[in-house]
Amino acid sequence: MKFLRNFAIAFALGVSPIAAHAENVLVVLSDSDSLELKGGKVFNTGFYLNELMQPVKMLIDAGHVVTFATPEGRAPSLDRTSVDPSYFGGNAAIMALHQKLLDELGLTSAIKSSVISLKRVEQIGYDHFDAVYIPGGHAPMQDLLVSRDLGRLLSNFHSRGKTTALVCHGPIALMSTLDNPHDFADSLAAGKAEQAKNWIYAGYKFTVISNIEEEQAKALLQGGEMKFYPQTALEQAGGRFSGNAKPWLPHVVTDRELITGQNPASATLVGAELLKRLD
Repeated sequence: MKFLRNFAIAFALGVSPIAAHAENVLVVLSDSDSLELKGGKVFNTGFYLNELMQPVKMLIDAGHVVTFATPEGRAPSLDRTSVDPSYFGGNAAIMALHQKLLDELGLTSAIKSSVISLKRVEQIGYDHFDAVYIPGGHAPMQDLLVSRDLGRLLSNFHSRGKTTALVCHGPIALMSTLDNPHDFADSLAAGKAEQAKNWIYAGYKFTVISNIEEEQAKALLQGGEMKFYPQTALEQAGGRFSGNAKPWLPHVVTDRELITGQNPASATLVGAELLKRLD
C-alpha cells in the first residue's frame, strides 16, 4: 500500500516513482499543535510549510520514498503563519505548488493522513530507512525533545552513522537521546541546567535557530515567552553551536552523520545536502 501511495503521488506530480538510487527517507514531525510558554500561556503552532515541503518535494522529485511519522501517529498541524510567500523567495506561485503537494499528501487530515507512529516505525525496523529528516516550527519544542521513541530512533541512526537532517527548531529533537530528557528540559526551564552527561552528540558542531533570531521573532509569540531557547539547550547538552554571519541568512552545518540548518531560509540547502548523502 505504501508503494502504491507513493506511486500515485509521483504520477500526479509528473515524476518517476522509480529512481536508480531510490532510498527510504523517514520524516518525523511533532504531534503537537501548540507550545507551552512561561506563565501557563500557550502558543498555537505546528510545522513550517517551507521547512517541511521544500526538502520533501526535492526528495519526491528525485524518486525517493518518503514515510511520515509523529510520536503518537496523529496528523501534524501546519503553523498558519508560515503560509507566506516570504518563505519561498517572495514567489506566491512556488508557495502554492508546495502547498498543493501538502494537500495531495493529506498529512494534516485526521481522516486521510498517512502518518504513522514512531512505535510503528520501530516495528517496521530502523534498518528500513536510509535517512531521517526533522523540520521545524515551534512544535518540536513541545514533544520531540523528550520523546523516548524518537530518542531510540536517533540513537540507532547515530550508532550506524546514518544521515540525520534537521532544520530551524528541528535540531532540538537531538535532546531526546539524553538519558533523562524530561529532567533536562525541566532544569533548562528553571535556569538550573548543568552540562549533560553521556550525550551521544557531545562535541558535534551544529546549528539551530539562534538565540538572536528567537529574540527578534518574539512578536510571533504574542506577548508570550519560551521556557528556553534551543541554542542554549543544545549547547548545554554538549554541542558546539555555529551561527550565520547575519540573522536569518541561510546557514547549514554538517558534522559526521548530522546535517543541521539554522532557520527557514536554510531548508532548501538542508534538502540539497540530504540528497547528496542519498546519491
